[in-house]
Amino acid sequence: MFLKSVAVAGSAAALPGATMARAADQEAQRPRRYRISCAAYSYRQYLPRGEQSAPETLFDFVDLCARWDCDATELTSYYFTATDPEYLFRLKRQAHGLGLAVNGTAVGNNFALPPGEALDREIANVKAWVDRALQMGAPAIRIFAGRAAEGLDREKAFGYVTDAIKRCCDYAGEHGVYLGIENHGYLTERAEDLLRIMDKVNHPWLGINLDTGNFVDRPYDNIALAAPKAVTCQVKIELRTEKGDGREPADLNRIVGILRKADYQGYLTLEYEGKEEPKTAIPMWLKRLTEAAAS
Repeated sequence: MFLKSVAVAGSAAALPGATMARAADQEAQRPRRYRISCAAYSYRQYLPRGEQSAPETLFDFVDLCARWDCDATELTSYYFTATDPEYLFRLKRQAHGLGLAVNGTAVGNNFALPPGEALDREIANVKAWVDRALQMGAPAIRIFAGRAAEGLDREKAFGYVTDAIKRCCDYAGEHGVYLGIENHGYLTERAEDLLRIMDKVNHPWLGINLDTGNFVDRPYDNIALAAPKAVTCQVKIELRTEKGDGREPADLNRIVGILRKADYQGYLTLEYEGKEEPKTAIPMWLKRLTEAAAS
């Protein structure tokens, strides 16, 4: 084996420069193999949330991600039954032992609030999840802008949201964790809204959490516009129609093509919201996503 290795190495070293250059060009032109993850939100029917008990836990979900041949698992904050270091390290250890990365977590914050105790609590919670992400080895956290409130002007809300994100990004950056602002309703309906937030906050540790199913219209145009700033991508099996007047099946090959063109480098995380039984539908859609990612 040693002699064979030496012979191969020697042959490679003897290749003419033009041949080596062609080999390098072929490698550069090879389509990127995207790594596949699954969000715990996909399995929400079987996971505990708050005081609501459930038949399974995040540990069961991590096992399933390995069984489904994922490269990683996204552990949504809603389903943690504890947040102490021992619990977080157990999750990290289990994932690593199964060959999985913890590629992210996700919080359900609301930053569309005037300065005060309520907003301070939201900011403190995101910062706490930065610490938890670091303990689990997760490089990114999905965040929201917030919810519309009666009597609150949209532009004022935009200022509150961007200021809060900036404060959280300062903390996240000190710990090496990305925050990804998701296109999730209020203030983030379209890619232009996300980019406006990005420009206003202007922070190296803020990116876009690109949710392919949440744009209110023109889904593929919006995906293409947001993709260059994406640090995470959650893939849905349905998108809004071009005019936003309904929903239609997602073209996974088209989505992957857009991401490749934008040179997106992160995971493709399935976030399943379909009506079929998750235990059978999730592995089926993960297989389809994996096939699209390899095309």
